[in-house]
Amino acid sequence: MAAVDSFQFLYEEISRSCNPYIETLALVGALYVARKAVVLLGGCCKLVRVHFLPRLIPSKKLTQRFGDWAVVYGAAEPVAKAYVEELARHGVSIIFVSQDLASVRDTAATLSQSYGVETLVVPADFSLNQTAGNLIKEAMIGKDIGFLVNCLESGASPQSLMEIPEQSLLDLVNRNVAAATLMARLVLPGMLERSRGAVVNISSGACSRPLPGRVTLTASTGYMDHFSRALHLEYSGNGIFVQSLTPFQYGLMTLIPEWIWVLGSRMLVGYELTSPLH
Repeated sequence: MAAVDSFQFLYEEISRSCNPYIETLALVGALYVARKAVVLLGGCCKLVRVHFLPRLIPSKKLTQRFGDWAVVYGAAEPVAKAYVEELARHGVSIIFVSQDLASVRDTAATLSQSYGVETLVVPADFSLNQTAGNLIKEAMIGKDIGFLVNCLESGASPQSLMEIPEQSLLDLVNRNVAAATLMARLVLPGMLERSRGAVVNISSGACSRPLPGRVTLTASTGYMDHFSRALHLEYSGNGIFVQSLTPFQYGLMTLIPEWIWVLGSRMLVGYELTSPLH
């Protein structure tokens, strides 16, 4: 009994001496739980605001909120084509900017016939200094440009950096990085003047996971994503909405049925344009 009494007395003494530390740890734990609860509540509010309220509360048409025209670069890619089709379904006319005119002419004709919107195809070889930029500026004169959609070129089969010819490497970086940056530079002045507009940059999930044999794709997607974030920080206060889309398995896009991209684009155009880039 004496041993038991001694242990109980020792335990009580230790508990009494550690009591301030226990209270401190309890306070830290309560603050941590409160912080996580606030973050969770914020996420739930954003979920309701982005995905549920737009379905319940009628909103303005895209043409009223942003503008009547969209400038699209890289529309030959399936995800961009589906995005553009959804814009046309909402009554937005399209200016296609492409180096390969044959790849977008059929799309332009189909959209005009199906949705009754105007379409223009502008040839653009961004290796010819400012010539391409001048053609795009001329096409935008007198038009209410509300959207800019840049889509990264998925490229050919995987190749290591040493296997890519030097000229092909320069052309690829020029089309994916320089051209997208120049497109934003050309379109933004009009958007800033009207204090409204949306810039949508479509790249790839490769920006968050480097892939062997995809060095240029990984680097280009990383640039596009960070470029979008920088644009958001710089111009979000001027009424410019910036969206960065980074779908995974970008190299398999051509194997996915087009109707899937159309369905996904309806979600993106209809609902995600209510939430800023984060």
